[in-house]
Amino acid sequence: MHRILASITTLASHAAALASSSDAYRPRNCPHCNGCKLWGHGYYARKADREPGSDGSFNPVAIARFLCAACLRTCSRLPLCIAPRRWYNWAVQQFVLMLTLMGFSVRRCSVCADVGWHTVRRWRDWLCQRSEEFVFHLRSRFAEL
Repeated sequence: MHRILASITTLASHAAALASSSDAYRPRNCPHCNGCKLWGHGYYARKADREPGSDGSFNPVAIARFLCAACLRTCSRLPLCIAPRRWYNWAVQQFVLMLTLMGFSVRRCSVCADVGWHTVRRWRDWLCQRSEEFVFHLRSRFAEL
């Protein structure tokens, strides 16, 4: 099952979809047991409006939860504009990592992206730890061309 719902791309459209009905987020099957009976199980709050220059007006963002009648476990789906297990969206992370790859210092990336320098350092270290894996995938991908 896909955790991300690609058809909802902004926080405004996410709020509108939840206000009308949360059925757009309801998975067909339970991701844990593949059961078919999923009940609405409320919402949980998520901080997602961390755009640089944003006033945070969408925070907290409600995320619909569903309960499986078979295994009694909950699941949820996120809109495309909210990165799973991340506070910042994909575009901010991509911008910071591109600046890092271009040779900018951690502090300079922090100022340019309006992100804390500890966060920039953590993202840079994450990229460095996985660089060999990325190089392998990139080489195998471009070797096919």
